[in-house]
Amino acid sequence: MEKGSRPALTLGAAARVWLRIGLLSFGGPAGQIALMHRELVEKRRWVDEQRFLHALNYCMLLPGPEAQQLATYIGWLMHRTPGGLIAGGLFILPGAITMLCLSALYAQFHTLPVAAGVLFGLKAAVFAIVIEALQRIAKRALKGRVSFLFAAAAFVGIFLFGIPFPVIVLAAGVSGWLLNRADPSLFALKQPEGVAGSEQTIIDAMAARGELAHTQPSWQRSLGVVIVWGTLWALPLLLAVVLVGRGSVLVQAGLFFSKAAVVTFGGAYAVLSYVAQQVVDTYGWLRPAEMVDGLGLAETTPGPLILVLQFVGFLAAYRDAHDVSPLLAGTLGALMTLWVTFVPCFLWIFLGAPYIEKLRGNTALHAALSGITAAVVGVILNLSVWFGMHVLFGTVEEVAWGPLATRLPLLSSLNPAAAVLSALAVLLLFRFHWSVPRLLAICGALGAFRTLF
Repeated sequence: MEKGSRPALTLGAAARVWLRIGLLSFGGPAGQIALMHRELVEKRRWVDEQRFLHALNYCMLLPGPEAQQLATYIGWLMHRTPGGLIAGGLFILPGAITMLCLSALYAQFHTLPVAAGVLFGLKAAVFAIVIEALQRIAKRALKGRVSFLFAAAAFVGIFLFGIPFPVIVLAAGVSGWLLNRADPSLFALKQPEGVAGSEQTIIDAMAARGELAHTQPSWQRSLGVVIVWGTLWALPLLLAVVLVGRGSVLVQAGLFFSKAAVVTFGGAYAVLSYVAQQVVDTYGWLRPAEMVDGLGLAETTPGPLILVLQFVGFLAAYRDAHDVSPLLAGTLGALMTLWVTFVPCFLWIFLGAPYIEKLRGNTALHAALSGITAAVVGVILNLSVWFGMHVLFGTVEEVAWGPLATRLPLLSSLNPAAAVLSALAVLLLFRFHWSVPRLLAICGALGAFRTLF
């Protein structure tokens, strides 16, 4: 081995690191990305800062949870398809198991006064966590006047005009590309500050040894990826259609969350804004307060916050059980939702990652991704407003101003207890920097204590 060269990392050793990340990945996408950066860039030097951010920008572009996709991307980069499967799978598994158990408990016991009190407290904590995530993502994504304008336009578009997410993302990407052509300095690539000096990363050493051949794109490989993962994506849906019929909630949930896996961009918080409106207003599977409850439960588990969709799928099928027990129906609904949500994530990474690796340093791509990342901040702001209205107020109604229409709270329906507890959660998170698990625990306890009086 040449002097200064990093030794090869075995798949088993990498799997242990991915399991550790999967078990510790609390705090939503911002916290999860920070955890991966600390473990993979700063501590273990698997990849450098520039490659990490390049991969992250691509994952921000994709529909679905960017943190899980980033883990899959880096796992694939290190150990090909098996590495991507292990990294992405272990990022999901601990939280998925926990969320399934919590969904079952919620379905059977959430009407008990103490359980309702705990959920009341969790909602206040979730509101503070969403605001903090908005701040952290905005700090990373908004780097100038243009990016702030992108974020503001995205918020106005979705909040006042109801413009669909895919349209906002497409418009942001195209606008970033056009602005870069007009003035390249607006989205200039900046050299990141070095981490750990000039120490060689494991990926650098692999490249020097010629071990990154799998990162070279080819149409034959791409076609194979589409066929294999497209088939895996469709199989459970086809099986459900045959066994229980197209009109069943199980099939409807599979079709809806398959659509969500394609059209929802910007990570978990952006996805939830779209899903919350659809499952509450269009399908009627959940009430607004239950959607907030689901996010509160998802915040208590490790793994991507998008696991809240598992909660939605469980309740939808649980309440539509006919010839089977509600718990079995709910479990099948949760598993269907889990499958159609995350199989596409692997498809996007295994299909697109070789091309993204080839385009590292491309200024036009960087500008388009920067525009999308800024627009995502506006989408997450919309989610913060949506959750805030349903946490703090008892009534939210539609208001129209000519051609514009949105939903606003009835001010007289303000819940004083929710306002006080939310303010406390914000104080503990922003002023005293409490961890997410600790914040959830104290808010849940205070909510339960409230039910005793």
